[in-house]
Amino acid sequence: MNKELRDSTPTDSEVILGILNNSEAALKKLYVAYFPMVLQLIVNNSGDEDDAKDIYQEAIIVLYNKVKAGDFELSSKLKTYIYSVCRRLWLKRLSHINRYGGDIKDFQDFLPVEEEDFEKHEARDVQFKKMESALQLLGEPCKTIMEDFYIHNRSMQEICERFGYTNADNAKTQKYKCLQRLKKLFFQQQ
Repeated sequence: MNKELRDSTPTDSEVILGILNNSEAALKKLYVAYFPMVLQLIVNNSGDEDDAKDIYQEAIIVLYNKVKAGDFELSSKLKTYIYSVCRRLWLKRLSHINRYGGDIKDFQDFLPVEEEDFEKHEARDVQFKKMESALQLLGEPCKTIMEDFYIHNRSMQEICERFGYTNADNAKTQKYKCLQRLKKLFFQQQ
């Protein structure tokens, strides 16, 4: 996938005009921009990547048909609309295949629809990317110590043995120093 397609999130009007003009590029940008959000929704709620692809495709077809029919009226951000359609389609599929044993209305509490939630999600993604970048800048052995402890859930004793520290307290001191450096790198980023 080319870099331009990956880096540009289309505006709502670009997508709608793109659909009206049969632009394949607009649909590809739409897929790249919003599929990760749908993937997270589906995977976090009893589905897998194939389910997410199916649901997303169905939602894009719904959007496409509404825009082409001329009866599409956007009352929120397009991202919110797509999320909402995907959410409804997924709930419908869950109830249809009986993966969820309780009342589907109870399940809806776990699937946020508010625009604030999207903004929080986007802000969290930005923070994760900043942290990933800071972790890359951290260098060794700190990067591996942080990953071992926080991502791979290794004990201080395991880290001590892996890096040859004399005891777990020395490894803990090193982890603390690495964490301080990581925080500094994280907060220095724009």
